[in-house]
Amino acid sequence: MAIKKIDMNSPEFINEMKKTIAFTDDVVKNLGLEYNPELTVNEGVQMGLARNKMMYNERFCPCFMVEEVDGVHKSVDARTCPCEPAKTKEIPQTGSCHCGIFCTPEFAANKRLEMQAEEVVHTHSRGLTKEECELLVNQNELDSDELLALLEARELDMVTFKLVDVREDMEWQMGHINGADKLVPTSSFYQAIEEAKLDKNENIILYCHVGSRSAHVARILPDMGYTKIGNLTHGIVSYSGKINR
Repeated sequence: MAIKKIDMNSPEFINEMKKTIAFTDDVVKNLGLEYNPELTVNEGVQMGLARNKMMYNERFCPCFMVEEVDGVHKSVDARTCPCEPAKTKEIPQTGSCHCGIFCTPEFAANKRLEMQAEEVVHTHSRGLTKEECELLVNQNELDSDELLALLEARELDMVTFKLVDVREDMEWQMGHINGADKLVPTSSFYQAIEEAKLDKNENIILYCHVGSRSAHVARILPDMGYTKIGNLTHGIVSYSGKINR
């Protein structure tokens, strides 16, 4: 079966896009959901749905592959919007469908707070509310401004976490982030993490030189029972706060 090529600027696609927006509006209304506050997420999903409708005559979820079986196109995992896995598992469990467009009101409200917190920290790194601090400290990845804001908030007893350096002792002595709580070198990781005596249920933020070693440790720790791990994405080289030398 030949694949139909789609011109995103064609009158046909523009018309199908309008129908798709009306379709997702109905899904939101009928299921008591809300759109994702990140408008670019919604637009991308709607464009993918419109494209799939024109290509396959089905609104297959754009986040999943479409396969041809015996001359018939089918979505992997039966993902036709609004798909059953989203309605029965993803939205009830996580608050959002896999593609991210459909959210519970609670998820959408938290997402708006998270977006506000990120806007604050990227403009002046201060002024977070306690609720915004909790949202920020639970992110898997943080940048320099976000970590600096959290360290400032921790000094005001607005949030608790441990900042852990996973570089080597020589690197630590050459310079480490002011406020770092523990050094857990990757060269002696398992012994060092045991000696650090970190609470497995507390928030832990990791950093290294450029983010690669700490990202690796962030993948290991959950298998050891640690539940709340964050990572300074680009490491100490990206950090704009005080460095103790």
